[in-house]
Amino acid sequence: MVKQIMIVDDEPDIVESAKVILEREGYRTISAINADECLEKLKKVIPDLILLDIMMPGMAVKEMLKRIRENKKWRNIKIIYLTVVRMSEAERADLLKEANIVDFIEKPFDITDLVRRVKKVI
Repeated sequence: MVKQIMIVDDEPDIVESAKVILEREGYRTISAINADECLEKLKKVIPDLILLDIMMPGMAVKEMLKRIRENKKWRNIKIIYLTVVRMSEAERADLLKEANIVDFIEKPFDITDLVRRVKKVI
């Protein structure tokens, strides 16, 4: 079964790059430009993994995560944060305690690293 990944980022270049890389690896992708669009698309398709920009305009990511946890159908979706913000190990550890969050990838990402981390999660 082909694994599906949703890429949620307000930067079109990041979405397109991740999409090309992941589809070349055999994954099916779907994209959203913000948390609202992501939640709307989750009503139709439940991906195996979400690559989620940690800071986007519109609905706060924390609110989106809360809604994902509250929906029984979405609770098991794994999420990797995409971030341009460098964080300390303590900050990462705190965020990884949140349900669904399984990893962080810093932008701009390294292609090999992105593929390795995605494969590790799914």
